[in-house]
Amino acid sequence: MQWSWLVPVLICASIAIGTVMNTWIRARHGYPLEDDDGNTVHRTDPDAGRKIDLLASENEMLVGRISRLEERIAVLERIATDPAARTAREIDALR
Repeated sequence: MQWSWLVPVLICASIAIGTVMNTWIRARHGYPLEDDDGNTVHRTDPDAGRKIDLLASENEMLVGRISRLEERIAVLERIATDPAARTAREIDALR
C-alpha cells in the first residue's frame, strides 16, 4: 500500500487550516482583513456611529472624573505636606 499521496494532501490541508485560522484570529482582534489580491477590506459596521458617540460621551465623563480626583489628590497632598500648625489654624478658621 502506497502512502506517498498522503504527504501532499497533508501539506495542502495544513496550509488551508493555517490560512483560515490566521484570518479568524485577525478578524477577531480587529486587524484589517485582505482579499485575494492583497487589498485591505474595510468592514462596515451599521452601529459604528452610535458606538463612537457612546465612547465619546463616556470619555468626557471619565475625563471629568479624573480631573475631580486630581483636585482631591492635590488637597490631600497639601494636607499631608503642610506643617501641622498651619493645618490646625485652617481647621480652626473653618469652625
